[in-house]
Amino acid sequence: MKSKGTAYLLWLVSIFGWLGFHHFYLGKIGKGIIWILTVGVFGFGSLVDLFTLGGAVDNYNTNQELKTIRTASMAAATTASAAAAAAASVATSKKD
Repeated sequence: MKSKGTAYLLWLVSIFGWLGFHHFYLGKIGKGIIWILTVGVFGFGSLVDLFTLGGAVDNYNTNQELKTIRTASMAAATTASAAAAAAASVATSKKD
């Protein structure tokens, strides 16, 4: 999980967001590069980031948690499916 404190610290260290370090931290490499090349989209984007960064961290963390849940659900479904197939195979072989 990513920390809001770390994201805001990176925003501050990167000259109030102009260098976009906080975007790299959240895995938004393309946006980070744009921030570097345009000096935080001419400073306006950095100001917007000040107010929206907490929500961006929350969105990142939520997406990571959903990926974990989906992976666990798929693993459980695969295991259940394999167990059902094995039980059906055993039942079929006993009839013969």
